Amino acid sequence: MIIFIVGGAGYIGSHMAKLATKSNFQVIVLDNLSTGHEDAVSYGKFEFCDILDSKRLNQLFVEYQPDAVMHFGAFSLVEESINDPYKYYHNNVAGTLSLLRAMIDNNCLKFIFSSTAAVYGSPQYIPIDESHPTNPINPYGKSKLMVEQILSDFKAAYGLNYISFRYFNAAGHDREGELSERHDPETHLLPIIMQALNGQRERVVIFGNDYDTKDGTCVRDYIHVEDIASAHLKGLEYLQNENCSSTEFNLGNGTGFSVQEVINITKSLSRKEFKVDISERRPGDPSTLVASGIKSKKELKVHLEFPNLEDIIKTLL
Repeated sequence: MIIFIVGGAGYIGSHMAKLATKSNFQVIVLDNLSTGHEDAVSYGKFEFCDILDSKRLNQLFVEYQPDAVMHFGAFSLVEESINDPYKYYHNNVAGTLSLLRAMIDNNCLKFIFSSTAAVYGSPQYIPIDESHPTNPINPYGKSKLMVEQILSDFKAAYGLNYISFRYFNAAGHDREGELSERHDPETHLLPIIMQALNGQRERVVIFGNDYDTKDGTCVRDYIHVEDIASAHLKGLEYLQNENCSSTEFNLGNGTGFSVQEVINITKSLSRKEFKVDISERRPGDPSTLVASGIKSKKELKVHLEFPNLEDIIKTLL
């Protein structure tokens, strides 16, 4: 089975390419390297491609005739999306439309979309299940929800079979230590902590310690990147059934960990200290975001290899 992994030079995409290759899929990585790294494509064949380049996309579809597409090629910084929404709608929405057009034109009708918990906005209840109202509060989340709505229309009109995975906080590295998380700038908590441990950053900043949580810091749901990749293969298996229902699935741990807990556990495991500063809350940060993973466990048989935060952090040390 031939799979296009769009954005496969990025953090989650490169882990996906590794697992799919080891699972005997023929992997073709498409990436424009705007945020990805070509040296991260150590599994699969790399093809430079911007998904807004419809001519190039069509050439690749004709050449390889993929059976399915996994799409990780989005911009994903919330603050940047607020400051530059055009960039996000142009790439995340128009780019995905260009990709879907190439798929339809070449009769490739299996699609797995990398969505986000940001489609839910501020939670009305915890844990968040797939029935929770979608009300994104920034252009990043809005761009992802727009694509989900497009996918529903493409299912009805063209017979596209799809799964939309709504991630919570992806974390960790592959067990062999071949791949890593290399965002620039880095905005994710665990990589920031690792930079502080390694002397690449002076301190870790906690944005707010007066939330209505057990220690006053925000609570988030962390899921290991290999568990995300494994769930995608389960999703691909699900899509092999032509009578399957195209739908959305949350991908999370189901357990929340506070910022302070993450810091304390990392210090304990590493036996190292680093400076921690308290700053003001950031606008739009909910106090708690925790997923309900019941649907993915029931319908896709998703099983987490890294259910504990300690195990996730150990893959980084």
